[in-house]
Amino acid sequence: VQLQASGGGSVQAGGSLRLSCAASGLSGSEYAMAWFRQTPGKEREFVAAGGSGRTPRYADSVKGRFIFSRDHGKSTAYLQMNSLKPKDTANYYCAARSRWTVQYYRDVWYDAWGQGTLVTVSS
Repeated sequence: VQLQASGGGSVQAGGSLRLSCAASGLSGSEYAMAWFRQTPGKEREFVAAGGSGRTPRYADSVKGRFIFSRDHGKSTAYLQMNSLKPKDTANYYCAARSRWTVQYYRDVWYDAWGQGTLVTVSS
């Protein structure tokens, strides 16, 4: 499985960005995909996740501002980020696993990872 993340960039506070994660090599339709983020010196932090037919889950810090979606036909996951804040600045990583897990918020359960895409929000 290979994941290719894109869409990061620099934006002012209050702005929006849309991240994309294109997956190849995923089989079936039950796979789960997620977004995590990390800043230097800190642990990787859960942002959002979605599974086939499941309501997306969000970290409290992004709920109401970020929207997770998937295009099954393209095996691609998206993260629409609105009302961005300086504290959202981080490297954002997409991840995938073969099936949904109730511990979707833990990075250890994901088998495949994309490269990070940097999001910088200035005040």
